[in-house]
Amino acid sequence: MNAGPSLDDYRWLIGAEGGHWLAEAAETSDDLAQQAGRLRKALTSARCHLVLEQIALRRRAKQKFSAAERMFFTPTGLEQATDEWVAAYKASRFPADVELADLCCGIGGDLLALAGRGSALGVDRDPVVALLAEANLRELQAQREAHEPSRLFACDIAEAPLERCAAWHIDPDRRPQGRRTTRVELHEPGVPAIERLLAVNSSAAIKLAPAAELPASWSNAAELEWISRGGQCRQLTAWFGDLASASSMSRATILKQQPSGGRQPSFDLRTLVGRPSREIPVATRLGRYLAEPDAAVLAADLTGVLAEERELGAIAPVSVYLTGDRLAPDPALAWFEITELLPFDIKRLKSLVRERRIGRLEIKKRGVPHDPEAVRRQLRVPGDNAATLFITRLGDAVVAILSSRR
Repeated sequence: MNAGPSLDDYRWLIGAEGGHWLAEAAETSDDLAQQAGRLRKALTSARCHLVLEQIALRRRAKQKFSAAERMFFTPTGLEQATDEWVAAYKASRFPADVELADLCCGIGGDLLALAGRGSALGVDRDPVVALLAEANLRELQAQREAHEPSRLFACDIAEAPLERCAAWHIDPDRRPQGRRTTRVELHEPGVPAIERLLAVNSSAAIKLAPAAELPASWSNAAELEWISRGGQCRQLTAWFGDLASASSMSRATILKQQPSGGRQPSFDLRTLVGRPSREIPVATRLGRYLAEPDAAVLAADLTGVLAEERELGAIAPVSVYLTGDRLAPDPALAWFEITELLPFDIKRLKSLVRERRIGRLEIKKRGVPHDPEAVRRQLRVPGDNAATLFITRLGDAVVAILSSRR
């Protein structure tokens, strides 16, 4: 049985020889199977695997990192890494020109952004991951104006010199037993270990899953921020100490990625701060427009705050869909102009979709058991037009709201 790649194999991968093979593999038009046959003639099975895996990971990583073709990843490290736009935004909340720390740094998504703010200290107990993060940090410092010196340590987080740092960030493992969990007490490191770190240095940011179940003490002390990009809520960050600008409040932040002529990630920012669970007034009637709050607003439970700000009402009690007669463009809302309201009936809907030649139908649903994919198959008709169908409840009735994006 062949052993998996060793630490020396990873050192080879990030070195000059590994770089040669990676460059050659990236330039060829051959598929991975063809490349494997050629690589096996020159490399050990472990190093052949690393080269092919790295090529595949770099292709996938382009969704997260503009410099992906020069970075190094592991499958888990890439999956768990903060993308460069979210990381850049989070880093902007840290003080500049001071020493910062990133604990459980993985392949370095957040670490790279922090290194653009000050001298960055990265810590991960996995020596392979720490090695790759260090290589990625060197790449950043070669390509961008990163502060010097930045360092990487393969050690336990308890050994990190947090008392010397102005602030720190941590990304605890959400699946230490192999299965993802939203319970923070089951993360690694867990609540007691993180609270010991907070006792040493209270200026901290803790990266968590959007649906994380937090200890009550954290919810009361921290500012909780849900961050979305591309319509998806990417993470929850709990800000403590001097990093918390609105302690015990919730924040929803929406990032809209922008093309960047330089080397720094560029984005537009929309943020909403308030107390969660504010009651949403119910509209007396369905207006001309339907508005759907961004995923970060929903996760932060700030729909009531947003509805009040935009003078909108819910289409029904406990519904997250809002309605009004005036279109008010806002990154926190997706707007739809309502063209038809009718009881949910597949036969009637199919006739309507056919009549309007709707060949591209987006389907959204809330509070009903219907499967959007099954409904889409039943309503599939030829046509060049596009529409969005909402399946939801109005009172006791299940209704279909046909609309167009605005």
